[in-house]
Amino acid sequence: MKRFTDRVAVVTGSAGGIGQAVAVALAARGCDLALVDINEDGLQQTARMVADAGRRASVHRVDVSDRARMEALVDEVEREHGRVDIVVNNAGVTVAASLEEHSFEDLEWIMGINLWGVIYGCKLFLPLLRRQDEAYIVNISSLFGLLGIPRQSSYCATKFAVAGLSRALAAELADSPVRVLSVHPGGIRTSIAKSARFLDEKLQKRSVAFFEKRGMPPERAAEKIVTAMMSNAERLLVGPEAYVGDALKRVFPAVPSRWISWIHGRVT
Repeated sequence: MKRFTDRVAVVTGSAGGIGQAVAVALAARGCDLALVDINEDGLQQTARMVADAGRRASVHRVDVSDRARMEALVDEVEREHGRVDIVVNNAGVTVAASLEEHSFEDLEWIMGINLWGVIYGCKLFLPLLRRQDEAYIVNISSLFGLLGIPRQSSYCATKFAVAGLSRALAAELADSPVRVLSVHPGGIRTSIAKSARFLDEKLQKRSVAFFEKRGMPPERAAEKIVTAMMSNAERLLVGPEAYVGDALKRVFPAVPSRWISWIHGRVT
């Protein structure tokens, strides 16, 4: 994407973390924003940050797993901004539990937000994106979309699916003005561990401490994402963990599960 000035970007999960940082980074480059989240206080904070960057933001309280609400969002954004050039499907949640421990309600919750939310964001906004000279869909997958991680089976399922969806969609749209970027962050200093559903409180505390101590600031991740868009990239690894995980898969395509289990036990 050669130009960001006066474009309109829709960013889901923009009340904090990577979503908020991407929204602010795009505003700094001249974009107006449609901010989407269920956290209204966080949305208002992001809107103020966008305004401080000299750009306009609309605020939309949306559960991305709700198809009817996402359909209404498309109409709201078009009425408010008149166009859409960029869609960043970032909203995500996690459940820390083995598949045996998972409830079906938790599985439906995470699939609804992490996978259906991305599908809705891609499919419903695509007609508006096709109208532009250049457009971008940015889907946030994960390091966990490269490797299967213990106690993250549902999260891995959604993030592998997002990566596969992104690759296929990029091929489908190769002859169109719309580019597709699949992003695979490693440890980023966001609130996902705090808001996750954990069965083990001690594990949650250790996970939160790990992200706060070692996680990459979301602002750095956002800059890498925007830079990748400027070069029309289709895939982006963010953080050393993502590069190590990707290299491991390349060197050992069938990574032994016991290795991953051991590494996971060491870091958590």
